[in-house]
Amino acid sequence: MRVFVTGATGFVGSAVVKDLLSAGHEVLGLVRSDRSAAELAAVGATPHRGDIEDLDSVRAGAIASDAVIHTAFSNDFSKFVENCEADRRLIEALGSAVEGTSRRLVITSAVGILPKSVRVTEDTLPETGGFNPRAATEEATDAIVQKGVHATTVRLASSVHGEGDHAFVPMLIEIARKTGVSVYIDDGQNNWPAVHRFDAAALYRLALEKGESGHRYHAVAEEKVPFKDIATAIGRGLGVPVVSKSMPEAEAHFGWFANFVAFDLDPSSDLTQARLGWKPTMPTLLSDLASGAYFKPAEDPKALRG
Repeated sequence: MRVFVTGATGFVGSAVVKDLLSAGHEVLGLVRSDRSAAELAAVGATPHRGDIEDLDSVRAGAIASDAVIHTAFSNDFSKFVENCEADRRLIEALGSAVEGTSRRLVITSAVGILPKSVRVTEDTLPETGGFNPRAATEEATDAIVQKGVHATTVRLASSVHGEGDHAFVPMLIEIARKTGVSVYIDDGQNNWPAVHRFDAAALYRLALEKGESGHRYHAVAEEKVPFKDIATAIGRGLGVPVVSKSMPEAEAHFGWFANFVAFDLDPSSDLTQARLGWKPTMPTLLSDLASGAYFKPAEDPKALRG
């Protein structure tokens, strides 16, 4: 089938594009620049010029395809609430473009919207009460499902890792590089789930091909990675001390990022693996950190997450 992919040259999206092509699908990828268009064409996909803020271009891509995988999301956390609401509008636009057809949508969410410090599954619903603006994504997806659109959700782990990562772990590395210390909070036993981007890409394809409308799937290969282990790997990679700080001290050290550092998540992917036959095979987060690739000079993290 011909699949329209938003964020097609991003970190996750580019892996999704390659996985789809290797499985025999055609790809129409949303791109904003000539450079991105050339990158996409080079791997055998067709560029579609537009932007996630240009909803007409997004609708046109969806209409021109048999299915949609939406991976784009702005990582400018200074505008996090605005970006979450923009994602709601984009999902509404995709829904309006395919409503009344058999086209399938796969939408990107995150396990971080789920209750903390308790075991959660794919059937667990997001926290309510405005605690996490990112819940707007699943609210919008549920709304279009109620209108008869075939839509599924892939919840990404806190760390989607691999070479080229520009999200949370590189942010931690850059903070440690600048401050000369790698920090964890209290005893550091809060857990970050993780998944390699290539394993995540395979799950997007399976959700597209086999997923049931309204279902959530967890892109979680490692359910529990203690944050202290991540901080220790960063300290080793940079050659800086690894220390514990209290939450108030961590807030001064990390700034707005402290709340993300403190995440304690326990998401299962058992239902995903059983329902879709997904089997993660790629290296672990700590293996990737040990390889040294993460400690090359940092790039600008404000980019569209694939």
